[in-house]
Amino acid sequence: METKINKNLIELGKKVLTAESEAIESLKSAIDGRFEEAIRLILSSKGKVVLTGVGKSALIAQKISATFNSTGQVSVFLHSADALHGDIGILDKSDIVISISKSGETEELVKLLPYFKRIECKHIALTGNVSSTIARASNCILDVSVEEEACRNNLAPTTSTTVALAMGDALAVCLMEARDFTTSDFARNHPSGSLGKKMLLTVGDVYPNNAIPKVGPNSSVEEVIMEISSKRLGATAVVNEGNTVLGIITDGDLRRMLKSHEDYKGLKASEIMSQNPKTTKPEVNASKALAFMKSNSITHLIVEEDGQLLGFIHMHDLLREGLG
Repeated sequence: METKINKNLIELGKKVLTAESEAIESLKSAIDGRFEEAIRLILSSKGKVVLTGVGKSALIAQKISATFNSTGQVSVFLHSADALHGDIGILDKSDIVISISKSGETEELVKLLPYFKRIECKHIALTGNVSSTIARASNCILDVSVEEEACRNNLAPTTSTTVALAMGDALAVCLMEARDFTTSDFARNHPSGSLGKKMLLTVGDVYPNNAIPKVGPNSSVEEVIMEISSKRLGATAVVNEGNTVLGIITDGDLRRMLKSHEDYKGLKASEIMSQNPKTTKPEVNASKALAFMKSNSITHLIVEEDGQLLGFIHMHDLLREGLG
């Protein structure tokens, strides 16, 4: 197919965005009593919210369902065609169905209406045709009609899908507010995301628990150097026979020792260690531990519990988790 290059592509792109933004602006009029009724239906339900649709509407339904799940509303996506071939079994009487259809006459969805009625589940129609078959069979109608699509043939789902998605976002945010869904709640649903890690990840989730560098208070300087070198952390803890932390020796301590002691070979670990080292506990928030390191210009923290050495955490361990 021959491609026609149009010098007005920039203006056309802007025209598309203008059409879609104007459609969303017009959508404000649909945030009325019916919108509030939809929110109340969902909040009063003891089940999940099932989003269904076909084609581009199915893709929008998937995104809205994902947004619901990440913001505190249990939800699943059910493709209308798959529902007709067995997947309808996921639906329960206590659930709320949100069907998405621009025309309100989508064949697969219309065929599902008797089943919704039979099991007596509540049904919200998110449609561009408020007098359609699907709308008339619903408990609540959300009007997402648009004057026209953004494409010149008024066919490709563009403006209509944008408006449907925006209505889904409005529902999700209002449900969050109604449930007082907090930042901590959001983080629990995003354990691998940046926010989730910053709020939920603890020192105990991160620090290595093997190859712990440690020496006794009577260890020689040579033994200290060997321990630091072999464990490759740039430091070693000094512990007694009961594994209680007495101090720490870092590469910096060794360099300072070389400057201040001409004959250092007779020194013991207890004579060169830094007493009262900076420590942390496994349950401490990892982001706070990193902030503590930065504020004290150190790269290690001893991990301990009741004075007992558990391990070390290095700044690099935390930076690898994306906490920097």
